[in-house]
Amino acid sequence: MCPTRGAIGRALSDARAILTLVSHTGADSSQPSGSWGRPAAEPGAGWAVVDVETSGFRPGQARIVSVAALALGDDGNVEHSVSSLLDPGVDPGPTHVHGLTADMLAGKPTFADIAPALVDVLRGRTLVAHNVGFDYAFLAAEAELAAVELPVDSVMCTVELARRLDLEVENMRLETLAKHWGISQMKPHDALDDAMVLAQILKPALVRARERRVWLPLRPVQRRRWPNGLVTHDEVRPLKMIAARLPCPYMNPGRFVRGRPLVQGMRVALSAEVTRTHEELIERILHAGLAYTEAVDPETSLVICNDPAPEQGKGYQARELGIPLLPDAEFMASLDRVIGGTGIEEFTDHTLTGGQYALF
Repeated sequence: MCPTRGAIGRALSDARAILTLVSHTGADSSQPSGSWGRPAAEPGAGWAVVDVETSGFRPGQARIVSVAALALGDDGNVEHSVSSLLDPGVDPGPTHVHGLTADMLAGKPTFADIAPALVDVLRGRTLVAHNVGFDYAFLAAEAELAAVELPVDSVMCTVELARRLDLEVENMRLETLAKHWGISQMKPHDALDDAMVLAQILKPALVRARERRVWLPLRPVQRRRWPNGLVTHDEVRPLKMIAARLPCPYMNPGRFVRGRPLVQGMRVALSAEVTRTHEELIERILHAGLAYTEAVDPETSLVICNDPAPEQGKGYQARELGIPLLPDAEFMASLDRVIGGTGIEEFTDHTLTGGQYALF
């Protein structure tokens, strides 16, 4: 029997519904507010400076043995805090690093016990840590074990922030930055002491960022609520990994021409020969409506490279293909006059509208 047009329509509607359910894997996703990075001069909602000491390096397998979180205003002044040793229920791991033994942790609160106070510090603030991917991953793993939702929509890494400030220090370790700003570090690898040191570092770092018109490396984070009520937290991934897969809403207008403005939709690649960090450059590429690409090919509009005659890498590939090179300082200056691009219209298939079809 040949199906009616109404039956076909219902079948197609059911198929679309199934595909929608499959694509969302049954979870409601919290959409992170804001985007990647923001000018240091723009006001924010405050910071939550966090440090954790752990029994190992793998979230979900190792556990947090000590945690500290300081709630700071947008000016960097501490408003309130929470800190505690935690009973992880497992061997505390590298005692020679954090100085905590099983006897010292026995009978201490669990993560679930201090979670309400921690959530109060985190709520509405950007989570800040020195190597934030590590701390956030452990907090997320502990929160999921305790069936707790972390009210965090954005994070910021002070390692990446320090790299943008031209501090002329030999490395970006916490003790090095503390020494640079004359801050005393009493107990390295103690969660509370490290968090207090980082909070003191953050204040002059924010001032220097505003003075140098540096963007703060904020990253949105996402969490998912599943049909069974559980909440999971997505990991903090490198921006380069995410940006290379993001669709650009504008058509590629072709090659950049020196002396002319950038146009939204241009594909921009980065060489190793730059002064700015790749993370900062990618933030600005995305914010301007340009497309970041890891490939250098005939579709690439320009490559950011400070070496006018590179002998290897993406800069060299660009020269071979006749793709223009642009120093990062010149690129940053050109972002004030980017021309609007041609939007890409969403494709809609209308071939199934109003016709008679047979299902096979």
